[in-house]
Amino acid sequence: MHEMVMRLDDIGKPAWIAVMVAGFILFWPVGLAILFYLLWSGRMGCGWNGDRRHWQSRMAETWGWRGPHERWSTGVRAGAPSGNRAFDEYREETLKRLEEESREFQGFLERLRLAKDRSEFDQFMAERKVRPAEGGEGTSEQPKA
Repeated sequence: MHEMVMRLDDIGKPAWIAVMVAGFILFWPVGLAILFYLLWSGRMGCGWNGDRRHWQSRMAETWGWRGPHERWSTGVRAGAPSGNRAFDEYREETLKRLEEESREFQGFLERLRLAKDRSEFDQFMAERKVRPAEGGEGTSEQPKA
């Protein structure tokens, strides 16, 4: 297998494309597997060349993507200085204010959920107290079918 890969590498991209097309013609999952291998290994010269950091930096330059655990953005990364100290201070102040407002809002939602739960529980207990009194009087009646 290694020898075949080396031969195809010596011939170049046209050989890999021919093998991939033949794989699609014979059995499409084989062609798909070859395509993924070509993209993953960087043999098609897609700018990745097997180095994930290079690929991610190209995505960041092109689309503003920062990585799998970071958000899309069109500007400067959140922690990176912009070069303008006044703007950086304003940004930090605004981010702190937004984080504080977010914490306050989460606290508000938690208090709201607690009040709703408490109300529903009180309603349940009130209905439960009424039910045994009604149930004792109506035990002689049988349900109609």
